[in-house]
Amino acid sequence: MAVSAVAEVIQWLQVHAPNAQLLSDSRAIQLGDVFFAFPITGSKGDGRAFIQNAIERGAAAIVYEKEGAAISHDTSIPHLAVSGLIDLLGEIANQWYGNPDQDMFCVAVTGTNGKTSCSQWIAKALSMQGTPAAVIGTLGVGNYRDGMMSQLQETGFTTPDALQLQARLANLKKNGAKSLAIEASSIGVHQGRLNALHFDIALFTNLTRDHLDYHGTMEAYAAAKAALFDWAGLRAAVINADDAFGVELLQQLSSNKPELKLLAYSIDGASETAMPSLRASQLKTTSIGTQFHVESPFGSGIVKTQMIGRFNVSNVLGVLGVLLMKGIAWERAIATIEKLTSVQGRMQQLGSQGQAMVVVDYAHTPDALEKTLQALQPIAQERQGSLWCVFGCGGDRDPGKRPQMGKIAQIAQHVVVTSDNPRTEDPEKILQDILAGMQGTPNAIVDRASAILYAVKHAHANDVILIAGKGHENYQEIHGKKWPFSDEEHALLALATVATNSAMRRSS
Repeated sequence: MAVSAVAEVIQWLQVHAPNAQLLSDSRAIQLGDVFFAFPITGSKGDGRAFIQNAIERGAAAIVYEKEGAAISHDTSIPHLAVSGLIDLLGEIANQWYGNPDQDMFCVAVTGTNGKTSCSQWIAKALSMQGTPAAVIGTLGVGNYRDGMMSQLQETGFTTPDALQLQARLANLKKNGAKSLAIEASSIGVHQGRLNALHFDIALFTNLTRDHLDYHGTMEAYAAAKAALFDWAGLRAAVINADDAFGVELLQQLSSNKPELKLLAYSIDGASETAMPSLRASQLKTTSIGTQFHVESPFGSGIVKTQMIGRFNVSNVLGVLGVLLMKGIAWERAIATIEKLTSVQGRMQQLGSQGQAMVVVDYAHTPDALEKTLQALQPIAQERQGSLWCVFGCGGDRDPGKRPQMGKIAQIAQHVVVTSDNPRTEDPEKILQDILAGMQGTPNAIVDRASAILYAVKHAHANDVILIAGKGHENYQEIHGKKWPFSDEEHALLALATVATNSAMRRSS
């Protein structure tokens, strides 16, 4: 049977698997689930190759893409061929799981950098207004209650596939969520993972080089980001006016979508716009946070945050903009912002008094690495120490950014080039690509744990060490296999080792 209408698919599912979970990963299939099989947009992967595996794992039924299908008609379980299946997944799952986003306040965050921090802060801030708020993104899925997150469940994706996303959201709503902050990755938007969700507000943070291995060109990458702001039903957009593409987006939306409420944000008036704006100035950063002044149509005043770095001021402005556009009063919004703290693996500070300050951050693009180092340089100077950078580049990803990041890393006085997630590539080859953009002979240590230990052992107590690239990740992918690995844990172990050795020397 071949169909194309969502209603027909839902009706068929109700007959053949009325209480099933809908999944597109055959490895996750359990007895009674329905397996959805289709070619993946922008990838060579095709789920139809795993139909037999899903059946062996207990799938109750199969729904698959009709075009180009080679499924056997004598398949032992009910199966349904659907034309254009990937574009229907969001709506199918949304209806199947009871329209979970209905009556929820939903915010989508997109941009090369800052999505995770902003989405986590938005959900946390909304929960501090009295009702649970859900978050879906790179760190996982979970509900904030009164500003606290009990547990994040990992998904392995910035934006989960449409079936998993709707199922997760239904569970979050069942557990009390009244609002949602979700990371809208360019790949997620392009592959339709967000289809059928409604968004009240969309936040744009920035656009810099990333994901060219998928999109091919910056133009295609930008178009995927921009598609979020053409979303049916979107009421408001909060956009970084310090970003060139952000300015372009503001101009386009002002002309083409006059019904859309727009709010720009900028630091030091770097970008002049006649649109309503949040403008930060008089930035003062120390190792414990950043203070700045904000002018806006909603109010003006001093904001004292617990985050460091100019880029985090930009992120905070975006979050503040979302709160204000939702209708939260100025004084309450500012008070909420000042209670926010760093997100795991995002400018996460480690180290005790008398030790080097270690910062773990997810910076894995040229722009993010540059901004992170620029944020930490004055902290190192304040401590009268030097800045270190331990970093690598991921394998099977855009190789063109490797020499760029090598050059940028030399903002630091000491650089240790190491492995990130080599995936299926030769780690040595990746290091050589990075070193091609660098001057002199920086330290190159393939083993990441050894590189972290080297930096901590050789740094002085007043130095600052940035460990960049992996942030929150609890694994390292080498030769296609994921091995347990945490930058935070290895940094803490290195700090403890150095402290123990120092104590032993003093006592001898």
